[in-house]
Amino acid sequence: MTCRSHSATPYGLLAISLLAFTAFAAFIALSVHQRLPMADALVYRAEGEAVLRGGADLYGFTVTEWQLPATYPPFAALLFVPAALIPVAVLKAAFLVGNALLVAVLIHLSARLAGLTLGLPVRCAATALALWLEPVFQTLLFGQINLALACLILWDLTRPSGARWKGVAIGVAAGIKLTPAIFIAYLLLRGRLREACTATAAFAGTVAVGVLTLPSASLDFWARRLYETDRVGKAWIVDNQSLQGLVARALGTAEPGPAWALPAAAVALTGLWLTARAARESHAVLLTAFTALLISPISWSHHWVWCVPLIAVLVAEGRLRTAWLVVVVFTARTMWLVPHEGALDLELPWWQQALAAPYPLLVLTIVCGSMISRCPNHSNHSIQLIHSIEQTGKSVCASRRFRSARR
Repeated sequence: MTCRSHSATPYGLLAISLLAFTAFAAFIALSVHQRLPMADALVYRAEGEAVLRGGADLYGFTVTEWQLPATYPPFAALLFVPAALIPVAVLKAAFLVGNALLVAVLIHLSARLAGLTLGLPVRCAATALALWLEPVFQTLLFGQINLALACLILWDLTRPSGARWKGVAIGVAAGIKLTPAIFIAYLLLRGRLREACTATAAFAGTVAVGVLTLPSASLDFWARRLYETDRVGKAWIVDNQSLQGLVARALGTAEPGPAWALPAAAVALTGLWLTARAARESHAVLLTAFTALLISPISWSHHWVWCVPLIAVLVAEGRLRTAWLVVVVFTARTMWLVPHEGALDLELPWWQQALAAPYPLLVLTIVCGSMISRCPNHSNHSIQLIHSIEQTGKSVCASRRFRSARR
């Protein structure tokens, strides 16, 4: 009987994988039939077309019904040139298939970060189920590059110490979307000076390539467009799962100002301090990633694909309840359940605020809970608290007996 149960487990996992993949494929087929917009993929295609025209209007166009502009550095636009050379239908199919494959790669790299050894059935099941996590799903739906960037960073960070050119992938990722540059700070804080220098040189190389090939666009981006944060989108809508979005919605204002900037600065300093002191590299990596997501002016929900390595690390450490909580929160899509048409995002009642900002609240809760549980005096404080409660209880009982005796 024992042998049967063990042999049935892989088949059960494969059945789950097949069911999840089938449901996902059916949904995608329906979406394609309904002309899946994949807006971000179309922006990338337009950037490639702009490069082919010389790049002068790289930051002057808008595409799709949402009037989306180019927001990445010129180096990224150079990488998008192939997207301009193929039909739109082929481009969308390539993004769907490519991102689905990247989910499997992300599962592999997340397991490597966490120190997990996964068999093929488990890998298939994890990949199939990860497709339904809201950030992953939205990445495929929009034709985004979040999975590619996360894989670049994790691949670089999980390579053996002293590996040749370690740090280059982080520098290239920063050259594509800037925010991964925080991992250069991570390398410095962890005392990995050589890798930090390599990453910095790689990033500088991407900037140089952009300047040499697209000089006017580079000047436009680095001198002007970089500071126009409103080009990315409205910070107060529920799509934005950063601290700025949380604070803006909580206060009901599109311009939270210092009410966001001060907490963001505190989170940045705390996050980097914890990164430097983390006992495990996996914790340091996740702290860096989530610090970036929290303090960034805008972190769209599909940027939070780092939930995948978070789940892997929690499972590896045996924190299964927290892992399941993360799975539920990143699958529930509560931000889409609250009113968010027009400016309704700024008019949410207090009880809907948590539903509108599930990702930052969850990560802050996990980090704060971990800090408290790891406090050296935590157990002593708990014992003292229990002792104080007991003493208070005894005093109350004694007082009641005294009053009864007087009566």
